[in-house]
Amino acid sequence: MIQLQHIDHVAIRATDPERSARWYMDVLGLKRFPIPEWDPYPIMMMSGDQGIAIFPPKGDPDDHDPRSVRIDHIAFRVDGENFARAQAHFDHLQIPYTIQDHVYFHSLYLHDPDGHQIELTTPVKPLPSN
Repeated sequence: MIQLQHIDHVAIRATDPERSARWYMDVLGLKRFPIPEWDPYPIMMMSGDQGIAIFPPKGDPDDHDPRSVRIDHIAFRVDGENFARAQAHFDHLQIPYTIQDHVYFHSLYLHDPDGHQIELTTPVKPLPSN
């Protein structure tokens, strides 16, 4: 079975990503963690090993359609061994997934029965110092 370490981040879509980043900093004390390779999005707001990834809305940002500002996905942290174990497990269950290389992390994406996107992410090299 796969061993999850903790929730790594929750990705949200925001009508004004900069305003949301300031809110998470001022209200909850999260720190902005710039990652040049991902600039301008997502804006990563971290507290320890957990955080919020802020993206602009999908579609036309001016229409303010509530379906375009929402939780985008939930990411769980796993170590490299469990990342490989998850792939084998999902292959066995015939559950489709995709893998993306995010420079510092490798991520596996799949969907739950209601279509929520779930990410399993594992670090592959240290993040740059802040």
